[in-house]
Amino acid sequence: MAVPKKKISKSRRDMRRAHHALKAVGHVECPNCGERKRPHHVCNSCGYYDGRETIVHAEQAA
Repeated sequence: MAVPKKKISKSRRDMRRAHHALKAVGHVECPNCGERKRPHHVCNSCGYYDGRETIVHAEQAA
């Protein structure tokens, strides 16, 4: 059975895990309404993507 020959110190273990942190998600400004949105996603507030309307909201349809 594979067993470590020496104990891995807390310092060495934590140095290995230094790159495991989650990174903040980037946001861009919607060119149509100016709200913050995820890149390459439909805007939640106006429903536009790539210059055209993809989602019609209830208040806009009425």
